[in-house]
Amino acid sequence: MNRIMTEDIDRILAENLSWEKFKGTRTLITGASGMLGGYMLNVLISLREKHGFDMELYGLVRNPDKLPGEVRDKIHVIRQSVVDPIPDDLEPDHVIHTASPASPLIMREDPVGTIAANTIGTYNTLEAARKGSRKGYLFISSREIYGQPYDGQRVFTEDTYGFVDPLDPRSCYPEGKKAAETMCVSFKKQYGINVKIARLAHTFGPGMSVDDGRVQADFLRNVINNENIVLKSDGSAIRTYTYVADAVSALFRILLDSDDVVYNISSEDSTVSIRELAQTLVDIYPERDLELEFHIPEDSGNSGCAPFTLGILGSDKLKALGWTPIYSLKEGLKRTVDFLEDVE
Repeated sequence: MNRIMTEDIDRILAENLSWEKFKGTRTLITGASGMLGGYMLNVLISLREKHGFDMELYGLVRNPDKLPGEVRDKIHVIRQSVVDPIPDDLEPDHVIHTASPASPLIMREDPVGTIAANTIGTYNTLEAARKGSRKGYLFISSREIYGQPYDGQRVFTEDTYGFVDPLDPRSCYPEGKKAAETMCVSFKKQYGINVKIARLAHTFGPGMSVDDGRVQADFLRNVINNENIVLKSDGSAIRTYTYVADAVSALFRILLDSDDVVYNISSEDSTVSIRELAQTLVDIYPERDLELEFHIPEDSGNSGCAPFTLGILGSDKLKALGWTPIYSLKEGLKRTVDFLEDVE
């Protein structure tokens, strides 16, 4: 594994969490080749190897070739889409459902596939959990379920909501996530599954694709190519960014050591405008002589990006469990660039 990921995973495993709950269990991770799913899978592989836990790990992916060879050799690979029923004989103890389109490009071009992954896919994974021991089910939700804040609203706690237009095809993502959350609590009530829901702010780090169309991906691609950073808007929209290792640490804490159902994950100190995010990357690498450029398309209404301009996630509820993000925005961005340039 790359040095950055090894350091991240060692730090996550050093967290004072109830890791022993994985002993003698069978865990299914969907989206196992994605950033979050891949990180969580690697953490569990390392946990098994370093602590000698008797664990069976299953990774559900559409394309196993996207999994590194050393990972494929250490897990059971289930090759299928999450919208297809999961084999009845799996009977997992834990299910971690991370599979979901995250690229604005996919949301624009395939809204049906996007909403299907978050609704049908969630139903299928909950059904798999119901047929297992029902010890733990973690659904990866999103900041987008909160929508656009109403006037005067700045910070979203877990029980406050803004506006999402259900008739906008781009709402395939937030409305799909919202329906999936309701499905989770319905399965909890009817079947007693120990469901947990994690609503993540914008997450970045090793394992992310620099071609997925999100602004942080575009900016990072500019940096590793030593190109000026190009903004396709005025950059005034506010976002909160969380480094992937901090997010994964929070996800395991929620799965293993939380009492409630839903938690926000957000490094609130890393709240910046899109323009400030770009400027931060410029400032980190003065030796590259990068500048900001603005290429705003005349018709920017169909980019696939979320239309929300503000909405900060409050993570006080999660912090009360003992979670604290370790990496600042600058540190996380630098670690991400170091990782991307190391694997080039």
